Amino acid sequence: MSQHKQTPNDVDRVLAFWFGAMTDGFCSTDTRRRWFASDPAFDRQIARQFGDMLKSAADGALTHWLKDARGRLAFIIVTDQFSRQIHRGLAAAFSTDLLARNAAHEGIELGHDRMLALDERSFFYLPFEHSELPVDQDTSVALFTRLSQEMPREHRAVADETLRYARGHRDILIRFGRFPHRNACLGRASTQAEQEFLRSASRFGQ
Repeated sequence: MSQHKQTPNDVDRVLAFWFGAMTDGFCSTDTRRRWFASDPAFDRQIARQFGDMLKSAADGALTHWLKDARGRLAFIIVTDQFSRQIHRGLAAAFSTDLLARNAAHEGIELGHDRMLALDERSFFYLPFEHSELPVDQDTSVALFTRLSQEMPREHRAVADETLRYARGHRDILIRFGRFPHRNACLGRASTQAEQEFLRSASRFGQ
């Protein structure tokens, strides 16, 4: 088991770090910009502050976080986002994806996602977008479509961009049956079609 020593404010610490100060349920432009940037310094900061927490989640020691919406959101961020940044470029980046997806699926059934701010809900739904299962990709697009429809007009452009990425992920999965940009780190041989795609396509994170 991990040696991470849990404290009562661990959930708050994760959410404050990831979302920063929010206004009417939305994050600042600076906070939003750092989420998907490939920044080694930011990755190291997450590894230093939350690496032991990720190990605890992988060991099954953070399941008590799932009892409420905010704890579940923090669990998903640790297992779906922090994992990708702590283990960027390695197979381990995806090692807790199933934990994140199960937490998100159960949380939606419980209505936990509807208790969160609109920006927070985007990360509640990302485990489906990250999945290589077609049914999860359909779920992702449906969830982000609904989220876009519920966005206030002044934030609709950001929501529409998020939906565009969800559709883009689904299109790639439908075309190849997997995400070709993961092949190298997962030790998968790329087909000729995938090689041609990777030479010209924009990367979608990890």
